[in-house]
Amino acid sequence: MKKQYFCSMILNYIWIFLILAAVIMGCVQFFAFGDTDIFTEILNSTFSSAKNGFEISIGLTGVLALWMGIMKIGERGGVVAQFSRVVSPFFTRIFPELPKGHPAFGSMLMNISATMLGIDNAATPLGLQAMREMQETNTDKTRASNSMIMFLVLVTSGLTLVPVSIMTYRAQMGAANPADVFLPILLATFFAAMAGLISVAIAQKINLFQPVIIGTLLAMTAIVGLIIWAGMSVEQSKFSMWSGIVASALLLAVIVWFIIAGMVHKINVYDAFIDGAKDGFKTAVGIIPYLIAILVAVGMFRASGGMDLLVQGMAWCFGAIGLNTDFVPALPTALMRPLSGSGARGLMVDAMAQYGADSFVGRLVSIVQGSTDTTFYILAVYFGAVGIKDTRYAVVCGLIADFFGIVSAILLGYLFFY
Repeated sequence: MKKQYFCSMILNYIWIFLILAAVIMGCVQFFAFGDTDIFTEILNSTFSSAKNGFEISIGLTGVLALWMGIMKIGERGGVVAQFSRVVSPFFTRIFPELPKGHPAFGSMLMNISATMLGIDNAATPLGLQAMREMQETNTDKTRASNSMIMFLVLVTSGLTLVPVSIMTYRAQMGAANPADVFLPILLATFFAAMAGLISVAIAQKINLFQPVIIGTLLAMTAIVGLIIWAGMSVEQSKFSMWSGIVASALLLAVIVWFIIAGMVHKINVYDAFIDGAKDGFKTAVGIIPYLIAILVAVGMFRASGGMDLLVQGMAWCFGAIGLNTDFVPALPTALMRPLSGSGARGLMVDAMAQYGADSFVGRLVSIVQGSTDTTFYILAVYFGAVGIKDTRYAVVCGLIADFFGIVSAILLGYLFFY
């Protein structure tokens, strides 16, 4: 089997492994331990996961329709083209197969910006818009292009400047300072993004030692440093409040900007929005099979006890070599994070409820949750939206970013809170 074909089948192998491992674990639970309910639990997980996948897709319909409608206004009003020109010097070097000023550059920038601000609902439709635009210039419509892979690995690394949702969960769980995990999350997700960028650059033979690339990365590092300084200088509660206000204000500013630009260019803003919203509805329907497939497999593996066994085995291994194992209760969240965002979020909340939001484990699961994004969910949704079947090495590079993000999260958790 050729290496390229093997890489394209990784997601397929993982999907098969999760289902077969769940069935095997169910047999072990039944015959060795007499758990007569295990097969029912595994089967019920398929129904609940399928329902969850459908509900998530339907829930995305409104958001996709809204933001793809707004994007269509920006596209016809010339704003997306302006974004493309601004980021073109950097993007043309890490996306060399896309022509200068390609419309996908603007969509990618807005997607990454929304992710950095913690506005996940806006990030997804913007990212799907970028995938659709890249697909238009893709010579093989079923095979992921180099640009798609680079973009999705950057997305899966989940670079986040303001983890609003995690701070909100911590506040709901009674944390004294909900934003105390801000700094380690920022550092962990930055390391994950750099690892993802470097891994794809190596695979695609992109020279990162170009002045424009180095200058951009240094500027990003300076921005991260400025936010770290702000986070350390401002009272945590006020920082959390103002970060949410700034994120919301920027999002509203984008909407108003797009509408005004459409008016200036004398386009029918309402018709443009409707055309984009229709595309959003079609996209939401198209991702349903892909989303259900991955969520069902993850749900079966979790219901069978396979995830718990994997975590216990890792704890034994770490203990055997003399490492501190206090981080082990956070491993379920770490292992679930690349597979299921909602699953990892549930495990994070469960850990905070069990150990306390301000405990070492409570803080560590928050850092892990914010250190990277849901790799398999993103790959399934984004590739599925444009009909890509051959994902090549996207999974491998995405998991490399996840690995560095999660390891960094654990080390930073010890550094800041142990």
